[in-house]
Amino acid sequence: MSKKEQIIEEIRKIYDPELPVNIYELGLIYDIKVKDEKFAIIKMTLTTPNCPVAESLPKEVKEGAMQVEGIEDVDLELVWDPPWNKDMITLQKELKKSCQMQKKIL
Repeated sequence: MSKKEQIIEEIRKIYDPELPVNIYELGLIYDIKVKDEKFAIIKMTLTTPNCPVAESLPKEVKEGAMQVEGIEDVDLELVWDPPWNKDMITLQKELKKSCQMQKKIL
C-alpha cells in the first residue's frame, strides 16, 4: 500500500462531529501528495468557514497523517475554493452512479 493510501486510511478514521460520515468520504480532503516518501501535502476544506471544529479538525488530519510510518512532516493547507457542497460526498456519488447503472439495465 502506498503512503498516500495509508494516509487516506488514517483520515478515514476521522468523522465529522455532526454527520455520521468520515471526512474523506464527506469530500473534505481535496488533495494528498507525498514527496520523497516522507513529506505529505494535504489540501482540505471544511463544510463551512464557521465550522465548530475549524481549529481541531485540521490538527486531527495532520496528526492522522503523521501516524503513517515514514511520514516525517505534513503541510496541511485549509482551502475554501472550491467551496464544499453536498455533491462532494463520495458515498452520494457512488449511490447516484449505482442508480444510473441500474436504470440502464432495466
